[in-house]
Amino acid sequence: MPRPRQTRPRDTVPEPEVRSGNRVSHLRADRARLGGERPAELPIDPAWLPGVVVRAYGKFFDVRLRNEARTLLSTTPGKLRRERRRTDLVAVGDRVWVSDVGEGEGQIEAIAPRERVLARLARNTIDTEQVILANPDQVLFVFSVREPEPHRRMLDRFLIMAESQSLPAIIGVNKIDLDIPGVDGGPSLAERFFADYQAIYPVRYLSAVLANGLDELRCDLAGKITVVAGPSGVGKSSLLNTLDPEGRRVVGEISSATGKGRHTTTATQLYKIAGDAETYVADTPGIRSIMFHGVPPELLPECFPEFRPYLGECHYPDCTHTHEPECAVRAAVDLGAVSRERYESYVSLRRGEVVEIP
Repeated sequence: MPRPRQTRPRDTVPEPEVRSGNRVSHLRADRARLGGERPAELPIDPAWLPGVVVRAYGKFFDVRLRNEARTLLSTTPGKLRRERRRTDLVAVGDRVWVSDVGEGEGQIEAIAPRERVLARLARNTIDTEQVILANPDQVLFVFSVREPEPHRRMLDRFLIMAESQSLPAIIGVNKIDLDIPGVDGGPSLAERFFADYQAIYPVRYLSAVLANGLDELRCDLAGKITVVAGPSGVGKSSLLNTLDPEGRRVVGEISSATGKGRHTTTATQLYKIAGDAETYVADTPGIRSIMFHGVPPELLPECFPEFRPYLGECHYPDCTHTHEPECAVRAAVDLGAVSRERYESYVSLRRGEVVEIP
């Protein structure tokens, strides 16, 4: 990145440590090739204002200032645009510095190195990265107990996406007010369905109507950028409205004909949760399209955390864990150490079962 003219003393910002745990993403080895690397130091003018890109409109970007309750509609100067390589120069979630040019507008002067990205390959390319969200810390997958009914294969595909992108995942079980109690004090419908996941991922039982589980969820989100995803109609927008009443989002409806939700979110946008300058949620539809890139079949077992203790212990080094004798994963399933339903989900996905993501 070209160094701006030094008209006054400046600070330098060291490049943060890159998190390299993304073992299975199809982009994991391509960060440098796609332009993800940036200089080790950024020259920062003290007059520039730090902020976060919260929305993109083509060549224009809303930058929420870090230390002020203002958002500047900003552009990028030519000196930065000339530096564009095979990735988005600026994306929602980027940490940037802007100069205030007046009348609510700004100019992006510098962009901090990205620690990680939620990305897909750009359409009709083999080596160009399209960033859906920069610098996410975690993902919250929201499913409902009923209306619409939860879908195990769909949830597993979302979780595979998170594992492939090295994103910690939280499962939010919404509409718990519609849960069906168990017989004679046994586990309820929600507890039975999500029991297999509780030993692997944090599971939060939520209700925007009754305000159940919201305090715990606020703690999960505090100080982080969280991607919120899930099927339509499960109450994502209603849940976020309850967490952040100041940032009202459009609430969708359930189709009476299909029982599926109607989409209300059309573009990635970061919403700041009131009360914490560093807490953001990203409600984005773009996460769905990542699903269809998938991961190589031989790396799919790595996306099931409960399989990992047994990988490499099978008799055959290239074991697919679907039919081979002396398979350590299958033995763990037979012993009850790995959920049989999760294993069957793995087998179905390994065989190429198509799962609709509404």
